Amino acid sequence: MLSLIGNTPLLAIDVRVDGAPATVYAKAEQFNLTGSIKDRMALHMLRRAYERGELEPGAPIIEATSGNTGISFAAIGRALGHPVTIFMPDWMSRERIDLIRGFGARIRLVSHEQGGFVGSISLAEVAAADLLETASRAGAVFLPRQFSNVDNIESHVVSTGPEIWWQLQAGFVIPDAFVAGVGTGGTIMGVGRYLRGKRPDIRLHPVEAASAPVLSSGRRGGEHRIQGISDEFVPSIVDLSFLDAPLAVHDGDAILMAQKLATELGLGVGISSGANFLAALQVVRELGPQVVVATVFADDNKKYLSTDLVHDEQAGDDYISPSVELLGFRSQRRDCHTCCDPVLCGTEPPPDFAPDEEPLPVCVRPRHARPRHRRSAEGR
Repeated sequence: MLSLIGNTPLLAIDVRVDGAPATVYAKAEQFNLTGSIKDRMALHMLRRAYERGELEPGAPIIEATSGNTGISFAAIGRALGHPVTIFMPDWMSRERIDLIRGFGARIRLVSHEQGGFVGSISLAEVAAADLLETASRAGAVFLPRQFSNVDNIESHVVSTGPEIWWQLQAGFVIPDAFVAGVGTGGTIMGVGRYLRGKRPDIRLHPVEAASAPVLSSGRRGGEHRIQGISDEFVPSIVDLSFLDAPLAVHDGDAILMAQKLATELGLGVGISSGANFLAALQVVRELGPQVVVATVFADDNKKYLSTDLVHDEQAGDDYISPSVELLGFRSQRRDCHTCCDPVLCGTEPPPDFAPDEEPLPVCVRPRHARPRHRRSAEGR
């Protein structure tokens, strides 16, 4: 399973925005096992839970989610032999609900009247507490608590962040900024922590829905169509003092951008990916076309076929997507620093197996070329 999660391609997408050429770097997370970045978090959390004795073999897993996390825990949890129960707001896409059920998990849909997303979290806590009281021992039930579990952040410190850094290094560029939508906040906090360790002055911008600016206002926002971000509250693992200013994106603009990525480049990504791309372009507009901005495409478009992503959307006067011309993209290969698994690579063949002794190709990668970036590493 490890080989099916992580080490995703990094796309260098060439654009012209407001008439100026630029490049945005986007991690193609739709290539993970279940088609989203949440596979990284789910696998890492389960691994840590096993190590700490918080999850016994075959014990139930219960979690609240807006969709992708539930899909990831359903698939990975069932593959590892765990019954999985997911609590989720009932307004999420039909595809997300069906996928969770399709992977063998039970699903409890929660209405606005029952508390919506916050209600889903409360109901998951109650269900887990009831099971734990019956079992009377640690590890008998596992509640990941993705919004407050620091293992969420760690999953991106040890995987997504290093992959982005070394893939950009292989292209001889250094990131000036990283942007990502905040659902749990694990991606922006984890990737940001790793990249700040490499470049202390890098900008880290969380992304939120313009109609639900919970990060910038601190108040519960309105409704929006960017599933997976701006989930009615600021998660406890998000440290806003560590981050730069939130960037707001209109849901209609995100839909138009995701549609454009699909119809013009063949990149089938979800609505939050369109939002992340537009946030990256906001940084390009501010700092100039030579700035190096990285982001993530969190999932694919197949989970949104029953949503407005497949319907005509009218552009607003302040939308960015109509001014964006997509010129093409290149896929940056997986990097040697992050693709090697010492456990797998060090496995000895059985005595009766005769391995091919042809030597590995000699690595000709230049190691001392000077990376380019817009701002100096000493300051903004």
